[in-house]
Amino acid sequence: MAGPHHHALAHHGRSWLHRAPAHLKIVATLLFVVAVVATPREAVWAFGVHAALLLTTVLVSRVPVRHLAPRLLVEVPFVVFAVLMPFVATGPRTDVGPLSLSVAGLWGAWGLLAKGTLGVGASLLLAATTPPADVVAGLARLRLPAQLVLILGFMVRYTDVVGGQLQAMRVARESRGFRGGGLRSWPVLAGIAGALFIRSYERGERVHLAMLSRGHDGRLRVDRTPVPASTWVLAMLLPLAAGTVLVCAMMTS
Repeated sequence: MAGPHHHALAHHGRSWLHRAPAHLKIVATLLFVVAVVATPREAVWAFGVHAALLLTTVLVSRVPVRHLAPRLLVEVPFVVFAVLMPFVATGPRTDVGPLSLSVAGLWGAWGLLAKGTLGVGASLLLAATTPPADVVAGLARLRLPAQLVLILGFMVRYTDVVGGQLQAMRVARESRGFRGGGLRSWPVLAGIAGALFIRSYERGERVHLAMLSRGHDGRLRVDRTPVPASTWVLAMLLPLAAGTVLVCAMMTS
């Protein structure tokens, strides 16, 4: 299993949320996102409550908002798509200033932005309070297929290794006067990509042989120490509150 290492999304802290078992945080995040996605888009007030609940959890975690906010840029492609929806959607239209926009497109854009932002925010909070290795261990404790968990564990551990190798290759080619740009650089870049693939494959073979020589049998050793009921209750406060908002929104819509 992957060992602990620094990750760009992680934020070191000592809050209860940082110390909570990873599998509980994964379940809580998933249930919260499901509740947000299931909320009718017409219940605008409900998304305000969802956002307040998530912001409260962020404050409890003591993860600075300035750490999470720049990483929300990951949803920029969805924002662009949402902006286009009122222009390209069909159906009744309404005038907003000089623009004629689709009513269905406006609702669709609002739903995509609200649900997407809340979902991404919850996922970023999970990543900020849970090291990648703990996420992998949490998925294993939730009894995801062992092979899938092993693949994720290797990906987490060796992404930085491959990234470092790519950086070293970039420095090497630039020290030899290479400057990318234009079609003539494509063969060089293709060669670099091929060399990186071969090196990564060979590294994987060596790691596999080393694991077999140490008796690895493909089974995961996961700590399954029972979690106190009070910890479960605390971890589920956010999704339970979001579920209550969902029920109220469905009853009033």
